[in-house]
Amino acid sequence: MDAAPAPAEDRPRCPWARKPLDVAYHDAEWGVPVRDDRVLFEFLILEAAQAGLSWSTVLAKRGNYRRLFAGFDPEAVARFDDADVARLLLDPGIVRHRQKVAGAVSGARAFLAVQAERGSFADFLWDFVDGRPVVNAWDAPSQVPTRTPLSDAVSKELKRRGFVFVGTTICYAYLQAVGVVNDHLVSCFRHAELAG
Repeated sequence: MDAAPAPAEDRPRCPWARKPLDVAYHDAEWGVPVRDDRVLFEFLILEAAQAGLSWSTVLAKRGNYRRLFAGFDPEAVARFDDADVARLLLDPGIVRHRQKVAGAVSGARAFLAVQAERGSFADFLWDFVDGRPVVNAWDAPSQVPTRTPLSDAVSKELKRRGFVFVGTTICYAYLQAVGVVNDHLVSCFRHAELAG
């Protein structure tokens, strides 16, 4: 007789997922290949907001970002003006950093330009890896890089296209989040699920 699957809380997972919100995010989203442009735009905004902060901080504010940034609709965000930026900066539900908020608006415009040129942002992003996720096989958190030649290339191209807060470390976190890179440790139950 096969053993029953371990309860979710007993499954081995990446050690950074400790708080309930982090565990839920790790188990359901982190590293899952995303090809939906709205979700890709969402993570661009959230990863930029995270710069210099913990991911848990931004994850806890995600619902507020969704509400204030028009459900992460890039067309709507691209229409935001200076008054909208000023309004957003008054809301304690998000990271109130002028350059990050203004960067989300200019990033929406750059995002739309990529869509117009390439058909979708997903096509643009996934072309960096020929459409297939990079599956790493790390045994320990110390092995997981904070940047790679791939994140260097993505960062350089995004900057060239007018995006801000897209340095190579932010880009690597972005690539991990949207599943372009699978950096779940091999001991984590999600590694095999996503690599299969």
